[in-house]
Amino acid sequence: MRKNRVVLVAAAAGIAMALTACSSSVQTGGGGQSSGEKLLGIVSITANEAGNAAFIASATKAAEQAGWKVEVVDAQGDAAKGNAAMKEFVTKGAGMIMDLTFPPTSLGAGIAAAKQAHIPVGSWTGGTGDGIVMNTGNGGPVATIVTEALVRDLGGKGEVLALTYRGGQACIDREKGFDAVMAQSPNIKVTKMEVTIPGFLTDGAKDATAYLAARPAGSGPLAIWGCWDDPTLGAISALKQLGRTDVKTYGIVGSVTAIAAVKDGSMTATVAENVAVEATTTFQTMQQAIAAGASWTPKTIDVPAQLIDSTTIDGYLASHPGILK
Repeated sequence: MRKNRVVLVAAAAGIAMALTACSSSVQTGGGGQSSGEKLLGIVSITANEAGNAAFIASATKAAEQAGWKVEVVDAQGDAAKGNAAMKEFVTKGAGMIMDLTFPPTSLGAGIAAAKQAHIPVGSWTGGTGDGIVMNTGNGGPVATIVTEALVRDLGGKGEVLALTYRGGQACIDREKGFDAVMAQSPNIKVTKMEVTIPGFLTDGAKDATAYLAARPAGSGPLAIWGCWDDPTLGAISALKQLGRTDVKTYGIVGSVTAIAAVKDGSMTATVAENVAVEATTTFQTMQQAIAAGASWTPKTIDVPAQLIDSTTIDGYLASHPGILK
C-alpha cells in the first residue's frame, strides 16, 4: 500500500515571524475557563461538508470527555458570520475557539477579540497567523499527491476541469499545489471553475455538465479535479446522468462517500486523511497551549495522508474495517 506522510512545517522565515508574533497571545483562557463548565467554540466554514462534520464530531467527543461544553456555528462560507461567531464566543467566555478552514486574515476581527480576552484560537487547515496557537494543515502537499496521480493516469496529456474554492485556506493552498504540478505538465490543458459555499454539490454537477458539453466522449483524455471531495462528487452525479464513463475524477479528504465512490469505480482517486485524529490532536494541543500560557510556542501539526485509488482501496478498507457500513 502506498503511503505518504505530508509534513507541513512552519520553516519559512515569513511563517516563523508570524508564529513568533502570536506566541505572546496565549494566556490561561477566557472567562469560560475560570468558573463552571468550560466552553469550546467551533466556527466552521461549512458544517455540513463531510470533512468539517467529521472534525466537529471528533473534537466534540474529545472535549466532552474532558468535561467541556461545545457550541458550533456554521458560517456558511461567510467570513462576516465567522467573525460575529468568534466575538460571541468571546462574550460567552469560551475557554478556546477553533476555526475550521477560514484563513486567519478573514477572521481578523474575531481573532483579535479572542487574543485581547486571552482566549486561544486553533485552526484546522486555515493556516498560522497572529493569535493562532496551532494549525493542522492539509494544503498544497496533499493536493500534490492526488494531482500527480491525475497526471500519471492521463499519461501526461489531455484536459482537466479544476473545481476550486478561494474562500477557505485549505482550497487556496490546494489550488497552489495543483498549479505547481500542472506547471510541469504542459500537455494538459486546465480549465478552472469556482464552486460556492453553500451549493458546492450543485455547482460541481452544473460545472461538469457545462464543461463536458463541448467535450464529447472520445474527444481525448479528460479529468475533473476537486479541491475537496464534494465538488467532485457533484460532478460524478452529472457524469452518471450524462452516461459518461470516459472522465477520470479526483478529490481530497477521503470522506466515506468518496471512499465508497473509489470502491465502486465512479471516483478515480482521493487522498484520505485521518480527520478524527486531527480533531483530537487539535483539542489536546490547545489544552497544552492553555497550560503553558505565555511560554507557548505556536505549532503546525503533521498531517498523514494516503492516496486511495483502485490499487490501494482494498488494503485501505482492510485496515479500516466497517468504514463503509
